[in-house]
Amino acid sequence: MRANRRQFNRGVMTALLGLGGSPGLLLAQSSEARPHYFFKHPTFEYTFLISLGRAYHAGGNVGKVLYLSRQVEDGNFESAYLAFKQAGDEARALAEECASRGHKESARQAYLWAQNYYDSSTYFVDSSNDPTRFLPTWELLYDCWLKAIALFDPPIEPVNIPYEGTALHGFFMRGRGASGKRPLLILGNGSDGSLLDMWLMGGAGALARGYDCLTFDGPGQGYALWKQKLYFRPDWEKVITPVVNYALGRREVDPRRIALQGISQGGYWIPRAVAFEKRIAAAIADPGVVDVSTSWTSSLPKPMLELLQAGRKAEFDGFMAKSLDPATKSYMTFRMRPYGFTSYYDTYKAVQEYTLKEVAGKIECPLLITAPVNESFWPGQSQQLYDLVTAPKKLVPFMESDGADLHCEPKGSGLRDLRILDWLDETLR
Repeated sequence: MRANRRQFNRGVMTALLGLGGSPGLLLAQSSEARPHYFFKHPTFEYTFLISLGRAYHAGGNVGKVLYLSRQVEDGNFESAYLAFKQAGDEARALAEECASRGHKESARQAYLWAQNYYDSSTYFVDSSNDPTRFLPTWELLYDCWLKAIALFDPPIEPVNIPYEGTALHGFFMRGRGASGKRPLLILGNGSDGSLLDMWLMGGAGALARGYDCLTFDGPGQGYALWKQKLYFRPDWEKVITPVVNYALGRREVDPRRIALQGISQGGYWIPRAVAFEKRIAAAIADPGVVDVSTSWTSSLPKPMLELLQAGRKAEFDGFMAKSLDPATKSYMTFRMRPYGFTSYYDTYKAVQEYTLKEVAGKIECPLLITAPVNESFWPGQSQQLYDLVTAPKKLVPFMESDGADLHCEPKGSGLRDLRILDWLDETLR
């Protein structure tokens, strides 16, 4: 091996910064790549932009996020975790007080704020002084979601979706004043997003336009990961088909107007699913992802790539275990967990199965692919997916001048809703 330890950790950390998932992920670009709003450190900058953008659908308090931006030391993960965690605790206490006094809508919004802040805190905890706080913080986040859903009008309904001898935890969102058969948008998450993301990135906008929505924690996501020990799989049609089966069993669902949306790594899973599941009328990939593995391997040092390609598992794992510094090793362990492996080599080999190159041509339903400028995890892959698909398709750019650049358009929720859901309206007409 000719990569020294410092070079190795720099290369692996660069790769780790690009691991694909939901809007809460770290950015792969250097802090000098473009102007920043709040912080030079890309993780801090992106997480604050997400937290701020969530306010569009009452998922956050703008003033509170701006206040927190002054309380956090740039690059100090402990300070960021504690700031967001405390904000979450405050919002949860406020929600409980409002609920106890009968202020239903106030409680609902405060629970959404709490979820935002708890979720934001989890993106700092792995590099904080105590990474073991992740699961307890996630449990607070999930508890706030369960308390919030009963306060929606109409309430969001918890559902169980039969899946391979168990059941996926799902949530059915019914449009206000719904009657008769209605179009359904199934919302697919990324690698580490919360259920709050499903409400804010599709649910709220779709319900306002006359859709019902269904979301769920699939293998490797949320409840399925932490409580059921179900792990990621590349053949996502085996997940979506049971979800569609469940949806078709509901009398309010129009079987001719079922659509799928996937965010972040869902930009791989959803196109993969519709390549095989033909009961879907339209699909959305935000953004398009052709090869998930590039976000893992693109910055690995060459000697490590050679070990991986040669199948030299013991050497690959041994060098990783010996050479990763503690912070990088902790973060790597977290990123590997949803795949279900403890071996570095096994995880890297597994992600190489997440590719659409051989199946994109099987997609038959109309597909919308977002292409945000400054996409950091899978740059250029939205265009690649567009070029591979032969079905009706649309590539939708989001520009910095729109205030809607970056992975999953964190600052442009309104414009994102408009462009995606207008296309869906026209496609399902």
